Amino acid sequence: MKSKVVLLVASIVFSTTAFAQKEELKTLKKIYAKEKISDSDMELYKTTLTAAEPLVAGSNEDDKVYFAYYKGVAPILELTSALLNPEKNADPMLSSKILSVDKVNQFVAVANETRAYEKKTGKEVYTKEINQKVIFLKSIMVNYAVALSNIPNFKDASIVLAAIYYLDNNDLEKLYYAANYAVNSKDYNLSLTYYQLLKDKNYTGEGEAFYALNIKTQKEESFNTKAERDLFIKAKTHEKPRDEKLASKRPEIFKNIALIYVELGKSAEAKAAIQEARKENPNDVALILTEADLFLKEKDMVSYKRLIVEALEKNPSNADLVFNLGVISYNNKELVDAEKYYLKAIEVDPNYINAYLNLAILKLDAEKILIEKMNKLGTSAPEMKKYDVFKKQREDVYKSAIPYLKKVTELDSENIEAIKTLIGVYNALEMFDEAKVLKAQLKK
Repeated sequence: MKSKVVLLVASIVFSTTAFAQKEELKTLKKIYAKEKISDSDMELYKTTLTAAEPLVAGSNEDDKVYFAYYKGVAPILELTSALLNPEKNADPMLSSKILSVDKVNQFVAVANETRAYEKKTGKEVYTKEINQKVIFLKSIMVNYAVALSNIPNFKDASIVLAAIYYLDNNDLEKLYYAANYAVNSKDYNLSLTYYQLLKDKNYTGEGEAFYALNIKTQKEESFNTKAERDLFIKAKTHEKPRDEKLASKRPEIFKNIALIYVELGKSAEAKAAIQEARKENPNDVALILTEADLFLKEKDMVSYKRLIVEALEKNPSNADLVFNLGVISYNNKELVDAEKYYLKAIEVDPNYINAYLNLAILKLDAEKILIEKMNKLGTSAPEMKKYDVFKKQREDVYKSAIPYLKKVTELDSENIEAIKTLIGVYNALEMFDEAKVLKAQLKK
């Protein structure tokens, strides 16, 4: 008899708990379904979540899934309610005050779990509504990500943008910008994850961008579609529509994957990524230069020079490439080639300061050898004759450097080292008047 009483009590307790649990879920469902949720509704919603959580722990899968959804969507409901309130909506930091990265991630998780559960059971309750909320939330989450980046908090901004992709797998553009933000935060593993996803999904970013000038602010704004922009043009809030073709971002994605591998010290993976990219884009000079940079980091100057030459063949008017070949040749003691490339860089760009500077350095390098020879000579008549020959050669070296040093000082009047070097050359040649002018320039 006693055992029956215990069982009866346990049954009553269980029934009461189950009843309470159902009532709590009904309350949450009722508030969730409201078109406009008041502050008092939101407070009741939050207290009901707290009360229902321990009751749902031992419940069935259906109750657990929907309770998790009600809990995860709470910040979104609060934000939606606030946006409908004119007083709160005026706050530019509203999204930042209500949302957080954890709350965004929680909503992503429960939204996807709920959609997956409804697909599995074949009973659609909230799937369409979740999809509509995602559309509504996108612009809010983008603005929130921008606000985070302005702090700057690039990592959280990256996670928020990626969350949009995880809610809508078709929105690869947000994942692309999430990857860029992750690079800015120097979280290379996170950015690599995003870039690999973009690569696997064959994202190119090609298309058209649509712009128009906001008449009130006089700032150009972008629109998702031409039709959307046309509505603003017809409303006469915008003018001067402009379309822009968007080039493929795929080479950049491959390039960034390679550079990230370099940052992570994974040279083999970086080279493989570049080779894969170059198969798709054999004429992309940027990819060739990225591969060249890999060899430069490894101090493989032979491979580096080979790739720079290849890049130069595709882009012969690039003064930087020609100059780099001059630097490589100089470092390899190939002075004739170095001078040839420096002069070629100047031919391409007559204002290329570093080419003039390096030519002056190259010319003045010959002085060291002459000084060594002069210091080894004795004081005999034959040796003094040799000394005079070397002295004349030294003067010729100085004279050969003057045009390049003068050009540097003309192009960059604040290049102190070039001015000081030229003063030294003038003094060595007993050109004291010229040296005096430059000294006055230094004082200024």
